[in-house]
Amino acid sequence: MPVSITLIRKLEGIEPRLREILFAILEEMERQRVEAITKKEFNGLKEIIEELAEAQRRTEKTVEELAEAQRRTEKTVEELAEAQRRTEKTLQVLIREHAKTRDQVGGLSITVGYTLENEAMKALPALLEREFGLKVEGKFVRRFVQDKKGRLIEVNIIGKAVKNGQKVIIIGEAKAQLSKNKVLEFLRKKVRPLEGVFREQLFPILVTHMITQPDVEEYAIKQGIKRVYYSYEF
Repeated sequence: MPVSITLIRKLEGIEPRLREILFAILEEMERQRVEAITKKEFNGLKEIIEELAEAQRRTEKTVEELAEAQRRTEKTVEELAEAQRRTEKTLQVLIREHAKTRDQVGGLSITVGYTLENEAMKALPALLEREFGLKVEGKFVRRFVQDKKGRLIEVNIIGKAVKNGQKVIIIGEAKAQLSKNKVLEFLRKKVRPLEGVFREQLFPILVTHMITQPDVEEYAIKQGIKRVYYSYEF
C-alpha cells in the first residue's frame, strides 16, 4: 500500500533501527499486496481464456454440425435428383408402352371391324332378300366413293340391290359396339355426303356385335337407318 507523507514524517521521529524495521514491514506488505492483485488478475484472465476456449470449441462443433447438415442436404438433393431421373425414365417407358398398346388396340379394332364387315358381306344378301325383298346384284365391296363435294370417302360396305324393278344402293358400316354417337357419325360422315350422288336411293344399314344401350337400335331406326344387324344373325 502506498506510504503517505504524514506517516513518513511520524516515522522520522522514531529511533533509526526501529524505523528501518517498520519500513521493511511496510515494503513487505506492499509486495504482498501487489502479488495478490497480480494473482487475482491472472485468475480472472485465466477464466476469460477458458471461456473463450469453450466458446471456440462450441463454435467449431456448431460449424461441424452445419457442415454435416450440408452434406446430408446435398446427399438428399442428389437422391431426389436420381429419383426424378428414374421417374422420368419410367414415365418415358410408360408413354412408349401406352403408344404401343394404343396402336395394338387400334390395329385389333380395325381387324375386328374388317372381320365383322367381311362376315356381313357374305350374310347380307340372304338377310336383305328375306326381310326386305331386296335382291343383291353382284357382291358387296369396300371402296372409296366420291361424295357430292368431290371428296373421296371410304364406304366399308356398299352394293347394289333391286326390288320390284326399283334399284337401291346399300351402304353400311360395321361397329364392334354400336352407340348412338357412332350412329350419328355414320350418318354425318357417310350417308349425308353421299345423298344425291347416285341416281338410286340410298339404303343405309349398320352391323354390330352388340349395342351399348338398350335403345340404340330404336334410335338408329328413327335416325333413318333401315336395319341394324347383329353378328349372331349371320
